[in-house]
Amino acid sequence: MKDAYVNALNIQNATRNWMDVSGENMVNMYTPGYREKQVTFKTFLDHAVLDGHLTNTSQGKAVPGTSNENVFLEGQGFFVVRNDEGNLAYTRLGEFKFDSTGVYRAPDGSKVQGYVLNDKGEVVSGVKTLDDNAFNETLANGGTRAIPTTEIKMWIDPDNGKYLGKYEEYEIKGDGILYGKSNNGKDSTPLFKLAVMNFHNPQGLFEYKSGQFVETEESGKPVIGRGEVRSGLLELSNIDFKANLTYYQQAKMQMELSNQIITSYKDLLKNAIALMQ
Repeated sequence: MKDAYVNALNIQNATRNWMDVSGENMVNMYTPGYREKQVTFKTFLDHAVLDGHLTNTSQGKAVPGTSNENVFLEGQGFFVVRNDEGNLAYTRLGEFKFDSTGVYRAPDGSKVQGYVLNDKGEVVSGVKTLDDNAFNETLANGGTRAIPTTEIKMWIDPDNGKYLGKYEEYEIKGDGILYGKSNNGKDSTPLFKLAVMNFHNPQGLFEYKSGQFVETEESGKPVIGRGEVRSGLLELSNIDFKANLTYYQQAKMQMELSNQIITSYKDLLKNAIALMQ
């Protein structure tokens, strides 16, 4: 009797978590950058124990952003941001904007990371420059530690109102390169390349705050990401609403059955006590 009662309590607890996760997913159906949570269970004979949470890392739908500063990553990978403590995090939510000092930031104030380019579009790392082949090979071998990232800053000169004192406007193209444009848009100069990283096991990342992840032993070290950066768009959540509604209904039914089992065993226990009196 005791084992069956404990089993029913375990099932009830695991099912409550399942319902909470499915409900949270459905509530965030239209939250930009939200990643669907998934639960897994270990089954022992006739009862279930919650095994853990997984994050669905598939791509969400693209929707118009609030400005051309926003970016959408079509393909695999994550944008890279650095918080005030200097730690790197990874996100799919490209709801970035330049602040009043020209620093490119995420909504929480983290600095968007990238690489400085020379006028040939080559990455500048210390006193060295890296063409595309060298850049890709270096990142593949050492990730972000091989080529340090930097903040992206497009300050405006108060004397002439131009970005970096030279450019009338800027443009972020599909390769993730931010170009400064001058001469009424006729001339384009590569300035920065947005850092995009991926992981061999992105489901192993730890979500330390909503939409931002940090690496773990399970995720492995970051490697170069593959994807097209599209300006002026944002990524919605990757929620499968219909599937989560089905999960919620299944969990609700399982909860009702668990409650009935618990009630039945309580009644049996009361009857047994009454007979002994």
